Amino acid sequence: MGHIVNPQGATLQMEGCITMGLGYALAEEMHFSDGRLLDSNFDTYSIPRFSWAPKIETVLVKNDVLPPKGRGEPAIVCMGGVLATAVYDATGAVVRQLPMTPARVKQALDEVV
Repeated sequence: MGHIVNPQGATLQMEGCITMGLGYALAEEMHFSDGRLLDSNFDTYSIPRFSWAPKIETVLVKNDVLPPKGRGEPAIVCMGGVLATAVYDATGAVVRQLPMTPARVKQALDEVV
């Protein structure tokens, strides 16, 4: 039996994982005080919103040589590095901590000599 992949499902999974990765890289942060988690609800914990998600163009590449192995999950892993590299390429600023909040990006910009 051949390998069957649902292209629409793969596309939706990749787009969802990219959106989640953007949230991890740009907004989602847990705050602690004396070992206690301060963010116990979504009123203080920022998650990605569709209103600030960019248009995502998903390209599926057919490969008859290798069997399918996962689909969208890898997109989550690289988002922090991809965005940090984009900030560096555009400005020369190195952001070393996630999430890359505006304050952290500004601090990195202030350190550019």
